[in-house]
Amino acid sequence: MTPRNELEHLWKLAHPQDGQHASDARAALDLIDVHGDDPGLPSVFRVGTLAAASIGAAGLAAARLHALRGGPDQRVSIDVRRALAAFRSERYLSVDGGAPFELRHPVTGYFETRDGRWVQLHANFPHHLHGILRVLGCGDSHDDVARAIRANWDGATLDAALAEAGLCAALVRSPAEWAAHEQAQAVASLPLFDIERIGEADAPALTPGVRPLEGVRVVDLTRIIAGPVAGRTLAHHGADVMLINGPHLPNIAPLVIDNGRGKRSATLDLREASERAQLQALIKDADVFLQGYRPGALAAHGFAPEQLARERPGIVCVSICAYSHRGPWRERRGFDSLVQSASGIVWEESAAAGGFGSLRPLPCQALDHATGYLAAFGAMVALARRAREGGSWHVRVSLAQTGRWLQSMGMIAHGQQAPEVSAQDLADCLEETPTPFGRVRAVAPAEQLERTPAFYARACVPIGTDQPQWRA
Repeated sequence: MTPRNELEHLWKLAHPQDGQHASDARAALDLIDVHGDDPGLPSVFRVGTLAAASIGAAGLAAARLHALRGGPDQRVSIDVRRALAAFRSERYLSVDGGAPFELRHPVTGYFETRDGRWVQLHANFPHHLHGILRVLGCGDSHDDVARAIRANWDGATLDAALAEAGLCAALVRSPAEWAAHEQAQAVASLPLFDIERIGEADAPALTPGVRPLEGVRVVDLTRIIAGPVAGRTLAHHGADVMLINGPHLPNIAPLVIDNGRGKRSATLDLREASERAQLQALIKDADVFLQGYRPGALAAHGFAPEQLARERPGIVCVSICAYSHRGPWRERRGFDSLVQSASGIVWEESAAAGGFGSLRPLPCQALDHATGYLAAFGAMVALARRAREGGSWHVRVSLAQTGRWLQSMGMIAHGQQAPEVSAQDLADCLEETPTPFGRVRAVAPAEQLERTPAFYARACVPIGTDQPQWRA
């Protein structure tokens, strides 16, 4: 598999294979250039292919949407090296010359269980950490947790107990063990992504724009990496992105900075009826509603995609979750690294590195980033469909579906021998911007558009800087 092959695969999945639109879609592939190949980072997986295909497809979708609005055709290019820099954007972030602070809590990591298995814990948020400690009945140091797990818990039992408590963990499974699991079979029954028409609406009148998404309003109800990357991608192609956080919800400061570029930021507490009404008012004047809650979690508050399609005909809803909307784990909490552990990716990387004395994940949060770019790609494809035929649309992606795509690409013998890549090696991929946080140095958009270059029109701002209302 090459980056070009996978990008063409994505493009064809998203576009009907008959009629004039299919002909236009096939012609669009002649306008994209793909450079480089794996391995660009030390991994047996084709992470560079994943990066170039997902980011390149999003860039091409932006260019074609601009052409649909009357703009000229333009060439798009994506380079594996730049795409991998974007996939590690949080790692290369600096503020006033220094990294903001550590992303991971010491209890986040891999622990050997009583029966010789390994389980991964995710404890970066205080409520997740405290919940894990309650289940384990131990102190809060890494050594306390390691002793409690090794003495008292078999791997599968602990995995199930933590999931039942609504916490974030994953048993490290082999690819064969995962393939036999009911959740893996549910994921395998799904396409890589869904773009589904969920309601009727007239096609909006298209007006020319200087940028591909100029005038497109996006409500971004996401945190951490995958969803925020999707919103950030829409922003760097010109969308007006309003990030909405709950004032009581935890965040990770470097990710707020990195993924907040290009966005305005407001807070609304959806536990309060008056603030739910404010969100509904925002959505009624929006084009895209992007959310990263577990399937069904927002429906109780009145924000199910089908309901939004009735209240705001023409809306494009984008839903991102961990393990997909189907199967017994559809409501299970998860993060990129946990999906890597559950699905056999960590097992494969660790085996290639020589064994399980020190477990080894991918060299970046590749599932998060790829899923974010796929979500942005799906949103832009849905906006193009809305422009041509009307309708309201629902785009669905998940980390597990993205992981399955990566695994389908096959592996690279000796891929882990590729050299590490530092921020100094990527100086030409970074840009500096003055912000309220200080002078931020971060990875620039990786996709290169000939006529409408991607850029951030707004600097990142602290959460809650803006009012939750659109500007004229």
